[in-house]
Amino acid sequence: MADSTGLQFVSPYAFAAMQKVDVVRLAALSDPELRLLLPCLVRMALCAPADQSQAWAQDKKLILRLLSGVEAVNSIVALLSVDFHALEQDARKEQQLRHKAGGSNGESILVSQLQHGLTLEFEHSDPLRRLRLTLSELLAIMNKVADSNGEFFLKSSELFESPVYLEEVADVLCILQAVCRGLIKNGERQDEESMGGRRRTEALRQLCQMNPSQALNIRAMVVEECHLPGLGVALTLDYKPDMADEAVSPLVSYVSGLLLGTNGKVRTWFSMFIRNGQQRKRESSSVLWQMRRQLLLELVAILPRSRSTHVPNDSDMGEESSSGYSGLREEHVVKASALLRLYCALMGIAGLRPTDEEAEQLLQLMTSRPPATPAGVRFVSLSFCKLLAFPTLVSTPEQEQLMVMWLSWMIKEEEYFESAAGVSASFGEMLLLVAMYFHSNQLSSIIELVCSTLGMKIAIKPSSLSKMKTIFTQEIFTEQVVTAHAVRVAVTNNLSANIQGFLPIHCIYQLLRSRAFTKHKVSIKDWIYRQLCETTAPLHTQLLPLIDAYINSILTPASKANPEATNQPITEQEILNVFQSSAGQGEGGRGGRLRYTITTQLLILYYILSYEENLLSSTKALALMQKKPKSYSATLMDQIPIKYLVTQALGLQQELGGLHSALLRLLATNYPHLCLVEDWVCEEEVTGTLPLLRRMMLTSNTCRYTQSQLHQAFQKLPSSSPRLMRILEHLTLLSPGDLIPYAEALTASTALLLEPAVPRRILQTLNKLWMGLNTVMPRRLWVMTVNALQPSAKLLRQQRYSQNDLMVDPLIVLRCDQRVYRCPPLMDIVLHMLNGYLLASKAYLHCHLKETADFDRQNQTVSSLGLAGQPDTPEVTREELKNALLAAQDSAAVQILLEVCLPTSEEQQLGASTESLLKSMRAPPGKATPGYPVAGAGPGARRSGEQAEPEGGLLSDLREVQCLICCLLHQMFIADPNIAKLVHFQGYPQALLPLTVAGIPSIHICLDFIPELLAQPQLEKQIFAIQLLSYLCTQYALPKSLSVARLATGVMGTLLTVLTRAKRFSFFMPTLPCLVAFCQAFPPLYDDVAALLVQVGQVCASDVATKARDIDPLIARLQYLKEKPQEVLLPGGGSSKLSLPQRTAEELGGSDPDVQLCYRVEATFMDIISSSLNGL
Repeated sequence: MADSTGLQFVSPYAFAAMQKVDVVRLAALSDPELRLLLPCLVRMALCAPADQSQAWAQDKKLILRLLSGVEAVNSIVALLSVDFHALEQDARKEQQLRHKAGGSNGESILVSQLQHGLTLEFEHSDPLRRLRLTLSELLAIMNKVADSNGEFFLKSSELFESPVYLEEVADVLCILQAVCRGLIKNGERQDEESMGGRRRTEALRQLCQMNPSQALNIRAMVVEECHLPGLGVALTLDYKPDMADEAVSPLVSYVSGLLLGTNGKVRTWFSMFIRNGQQRKRESSSVLWQMRRQLLLELVAILPRSRSTHVPNDSDMGEESSSGYSGLREEHVVKASALLRLYCALMGIAGLRPTDEEAEQLLQLMTSRPPATPAGVRFVSLSFCKLLAFPTLVSTPEQEQLMVMWLSWMIKEEEYFESAAGVSASFGEMLLLVAMYFHSNQLSSIIELVCSTLGMKIAIKPSSLSKMKTIFTQEIFTEQVVTAHAVRVAVTNNLSANIQGFLPIHCIYQLLRSRAFTKHKVSIKDWIYRQLCETTAPLHTQLLPLIDAYINSILTPASKANPEATNQPITEQEILNVFQSSAGQGEGGRGGRLRYTITTQLLILYYILSYEENLLSSTKALALMQKKPKSYSATLMDQIPIKYLVTQALGLQQELGGLHSALLRLLATNYPHLCLVEDWVCEEEVTGTLPLLRRMMLTSNTCRYTQSQLHQAFQKLPSSSPRLMRILEHLTLLSPGDLIPYAEALTASTALLLEPAVPRRILQTLNKLWMGLNTVMPRRLWVMTVNALQPSAKLLRQQRYSQNDLMVDPLIVLRCDQRVYRCPPLMDIVLHMLNGYLLASKAYLHCHLKETADFDRQNQTVSSLGLAGQPDTPEVTREELKNALLAAQDSAAVQILLEVCLPTSEEQQLGASTESLLKSMRAPPGKATPGYPVAGAGPGARRSGEQAEPEGGLLSDLREVQCLICCLLHQMFIADPNIAKLVHFQGYPQALLPLTVAGIPSIHICLDFIPELLAQPQLEKQIFAIQLLSYLCTQYALPKSLSVARLATGVMGTLLTVLTRAKRFSFFMPTLPCLVAFCQAFPPLYDDVAALLVQVGQVCASDVATKARDIDPLIARLQYLKEKPQEVLLPGGGSSKLSLPQRTAEELGGSDPDVQLCYRVEATFMDIISSSLNGL
């Protein structure tokens, strides 16, 4: 095809006139311009129009008038007059024929054999044949394209290359028509690589110049298909928007979108275009070089006028604002930032190698000094990161000096920029951070910082940063300068996750990690404290790592050679200042505005708990260095509302990130009594939907009753019961946080509720309020409650317990007024506190042992140097003593609680018995279990006017207290089964066994150690084990119980042969009735039990054979009972054929012990038989 440089194309003006059918503009066209439009105008004039209006009729006349003077119109009319339908049919047949023939040009349906050349045939042919000739040539080229698999090729065409017939051929092609998408879709991926790509690009570029409105659509097709990248750039260069964007040019936007977009395929495609374009020689016609030239022109256009490679001196810098030296204009800052990012993408992603001129101008732009605006801060940060990413831009000593001066200007002006621009994240923090990374040789962190600031992933070799590292560490930022400067940097006000960028906290964190502060003896404590006080939600992600690094720098010296090189911890007074207005401080802290945010208070709490935990874990290493950092006092911890803060954090989990879970972990380790499961369940009840609906009933957020009114209502009991009830009911509508001011009034008057005439409803309401307060201020509440419930004698002596006293001796909780033991609502509170303090005591002793053991052992090691053979046992002894103390403490608490379950003498007179619970569960009404005393009724209610409950009743204060105690013991046995083992090895009254077995579900674990208990040498423990086993067998008829019962029966048989007469009586009198329960639970044991009973009877009978003559008949009856137990009872449930002589208690008591034992054996036989037959 001939070169297109001499061809004339349709101008945008002519195309717009033709597209809008503007007859006036068409009439103004010159003859050459009009000639290009003739095929369209002739078709428009000949075809029947859809518009039948008068205006179009007039316009059509004008078009005909235009055409009337043009000679070429006649030939075009002839072309339009052929039979296009027949032509289409022949063209389709021609296409099929060429497809079958494989592209051969031998036969043709459109054109018969040519006698002359194609051009002569075209000249001599009529219009129809001209169309056929052109169409045949086009189909031949199209078939060739299909066979080439999309590869570009050159094919000579006599018809299309002849300039003589160019106009006629163009007329024919214009009538046949074509589309642009095919040109793009079938185009090359890299258009400047081949002649075909360049021709295709040029053709589409001319088409878009003819119709500029379609240029952006064509460019979008180019990007979509990833073909012809040069065309996309060329169209962007040609694009002239109606309203130019002063900020960023279309070229910068287009190329930045390709390289920095999310489509990796497009990015790779365009990067290849850049790389391939650089491999060819510089050509003015190359689209790549046109693009680079345009970008360079845009860069130069925004450079400051006086900008050059001249390095200013100090006086120049001082006069900068007045002279305008190197000042980047404010309207150019955004465009300069966009150009910097684009050149970073071109060089880092697409591999562009800048020319000397481009590098020089880029360095001039990067070292420009923008105005103090947020955009200016962003520009300086981008320029700095570009210098780090491409240090090769600085190649001469003059350029290096220019860069150093610019960096010095950054350091000097950072504070002014931050204040004037109104931004928290300035470039000063980035400078500090990079300097710290260079000092610690963390080059990978610098690369990551650069990539994140530029917003692109580019490959930076660590070795390329060596020059910058030297400049930073030796000329600009020595490590001592870095640390001294970092402390002077202002903290970030209202620091939160919403503040993006690099902040002072990032710099301080890196310096803490590298131990630069302690190395150069720079105190950082005040800066960290101020920053923690200037935080708000949502929590910044760097705060928790900062606190951890700070704690590590306090406890761990920077080097072993200098153990004193550590940071100072935050003082207790500074911590108290944060919590002085917290809600957990009671009435004094209410009503005033909180000085510090909840985020600050939670962070300080995290610092304290984490500091204490790290201090404990580091005691061994600290002891080796003879260094003992100070721990925070218990007095300080008592003044911090830990539970209230953690409860607040629970509702802010989304904003606090991982802070809430970290606090829970620390609490579970150091304050287990604040992580009780029942407290969490209670919190759900307090913060659930129902309490929320109840609180909505309040007309005001404040309570209409004062603390003094509540106190007066307590003092006037019982006459003020209705008023007190109204006040308490109203308090239940308040949230736990709003109840805090009333905590002291509620707890101080608790002892008044122990009087006889206080309604139960008041007690229950007080219990509910106490549990609500327990969710926000448990430790302070427990101390107040314990002191309020002391016996009257202690109250008169004004003996007050502290938190530390209760952790050292949790049993103080149980040294309360004895009336509490029969007041279930208050007993529930006491048990809750006891459980908490037992856990607190364990944590306290563990921490105390950990704090002192390593230092004492180290001191002992130092003092015993040179002494051989000294055993290293103190640590083992300490641990054993601690465990023994905890075990004694827990078992003592359990024993006291079990003693509380025993009925008092007054309750015994009313018929109360601890066996009623078990009896009521397993015996039919009206019948007592053989071998057990009949259970009596519980005590009457304390309140006046109520009568005693009927026998066997369950609604008594004693029964309710027993249930509460059994619930707590169940939890304790599950948490530590060793407590259950220790308590049962110690033993407790046999009268409590029915209660413990029936009321403590986890007591079945005793089956594991009853064999060990049976092996004890003390007779009392063996008796207790058999009695306990009898109740367990009845309650848990399991295979394991059967095996243990069989073992117990064997042990009893063995003891029969070894015990003396006195011990035999003491052992078998209480244990023989237990055999009834064995047989009732496990009938297969009947034979063993019967044999044992006969053996016991025979042994006893042999000892008293000379003293009583009725022993032989007794032995005969026992043998008969063993052999024929079914005949003992008469049909119909009558009396026994063989019955014991009726003896009074005095006669039995005064008789021989062996005689009494013989009768006990026979009574046991009768009970076993009776229970067996009743079971049938």
